[in-house]
Amino acid sequence: MLSRIAAAVVPVAGRLTVTSEMGAGPRAGSILVANHTSLADPAVVIAALRRYRIEPVVMAAAGLWRLPVLGAALRREGHIPVRRGTARAAECLDAAAAALSAGRCVLLYGEGRLPERTDAGETAPGPFRSGPARLAAMTGAPLVPVGQAGARRLCSGGLVKQLAGAVTAPLRRPGLHVHIGAPMHVPGPLPEATLRIQAAVSAAWQSAIRARQPGPESSYRAV
Repeated sequence: MLSRIAAAVVPVAGRLTVTSEMGAGPRAGSILVANHTSLADPAVVIAALRRYRIEPVVMAAAGLWRLPVLGAALRREGHIPVRRGTARAAECLDAAAAALSAGRCVLLYGEGRLPERTDAGETAPGPFRSGPARLAAMTGAPLVPVGQAGARRLCSGGLVKQLAGAVTAPLRRPGLHVHIGAPMHVPGPLPEATLRIQAAVSAAWQSAIRARQPGPESSYRAV
């Protein structure tokens, strides 16, 4: 349901385009790691993935499960709450591994937090947590970097500014782009693997920024 809603709402709020280095979507059982810049970007990424018929299992902050309507939908569709700083923090990786073994793609955010800037400008991915590297080491699943640009034009800043951005987005129709990178494997110590993943997601984010303003350097076909 959430994928269908995102696929219907996001194109109304902005002009969404998607590119992939593979010419196709990620294969089943992939770990998808995206940059996190706005409360709106999960919807943008999910809408982009649906164009490749992918409805990922999303790993997100456990607090979302306490919201009445959203929480019920998250539980019903098998998404995974992340309980950082608790004794149950490791459970999310076990749940993600089970989803991958069942052939689902799992979407998570390496930074685990939003940037502190309050304007609508783009911001580079911050330091990554070890979760993506740990999940890849546990499962051997391919890891696919995903970069998105433009979501901050939908929703950024304080509460009032976020609400204003969401309300006016259908009139402004900002450009949104999601770029899906090539799959990679990241063996080795967790610190080095984490840095490689962050670099790959940063590169995908830069590709998304360039694709929002197509020029001679754009080499991927948008879908």
